[in-house]
Amino acid sequence: MIETANAQTHRRGVILVAAAAICWSTGGLIARFITVDSWTQVCWRGGFSAACLLAFLLWRDGRQTWPLFRQQGLPGLVVALCFSAASISFIIALRHTTVATILVIQSTAPLIAGMIAFLWMREPISLTRGLAMLLALAGVTIMVSQHDMGADPAGLLLAAVIACSLAVATVVTRRFRQIRMTPACCLSGLIMAVVGAALGNAAETDALNIGLLFLFGAGQLAVGLICFSFGARLIPAGEAALIGLLECILGPIWVLVFLGENPGFYAVVGGALVVTAVAWNIIAETRRMQRAVVQAG
Repeated sequence: MIETANAQTHRRGVILVAAAAICWSTGGLIARFITVDSWTQVCWRGGFSAACLLAFLLWRDGRQTWPLFRQQGLPGLVVALCFSAASISFIIALRHTTVATILVIQSTAPLIAGMIAFLWMREPISLTRGLAMLLALAGVTIMVSQHDMGADPAGLLLAAVIACSLAVATVVTRRFRQIRMTPACCLSGLIMAVVGAALGNAAETDALNIGLLFLFGAGQLAVGLICFSFGARLIPAGEAALIGLLECILGPIWVLVFLGENPGFYAVVGGALVVTAVAWNIIAETRRMQRAVVQAG
C-alpha cells in the first residue's frame, strides 16, 4: 500500500511539473499575438501575474500570507528583482530574436548558477559540470556564429540577461533557504506592473490584447508557477529540473507549428547541444546527491 501511495504521489508530481513546463513553453507563442508595445506587455503581464499569485497565496496560507512577504527580507527582494528582470528581458527579447534562441540560452541558467556558486560560496565545480559548461558554450557559439537564426546583438544580450538573472535567483534561494518562490514571484509581478505602467501605455490597451495579456500573465506565468510549486515538492529536484527542460523543447515547436517561425539549422544543432549539456549536468548532480545520501546513511 505504501509503495502504491508513493507511486501515485510521484506520478502526480511528474504531471504537475510537466504541466508547469507546458504552461511556460507557450509564452513565446502567446506574446507573438500581442500587438501592444513591450512595456505595456510588461505592465499587464506583471499585474495579472501578481494578482493571480496573491489570490493563490491567500487561498493557501490565509492570514499567514502577509508574514510570508515580511520574511522575504533583502534576499527575497533580490530574487524578486531577478525574476522581474528575466521576465522583462524575455518580453523585449522577443522583438529581437526567435523563441528558440531565447529559451536555449535561458536553459543554461543551471550551469551559470554553478559558476556563481563557485565564485560566491566556493562550491566546487565537478568534472562533469565543467565538461557540461564547455559543451553548452560550444552549442551557444554555434548558434550565435550564424546568421540564419534571426537574432541581433540586443536579442542575444537580453537572452543572456534572462539566464544570468535566473542563475542569481537560484543561488540566492539556495543560500537563503527561507525564501519562498511564490511570494517572491508575486513581488516581481508588482515590480513589473509599476515599471511597465511608467514606461508603457497600459490605459490604451484594447479588449483583445487584455485577454491575451491575462493569458500571458495569470495563465502562462502564474498557473505554471503554481503547478510547479505543488509538483516539485513531490519528486526529486533533479527530476523536476529535467522535466522543466520541456519548456525549452516545446517553446520553439509551438511557434514553428502555429506561426512558421524557423530558428534555423544551426540554432537547432546548437540548441540540442545546450539542452544535452544541461540534462547531463542535472543527471550527474542528482546521482552525486543520491550517493552522498547513501554514504551519510
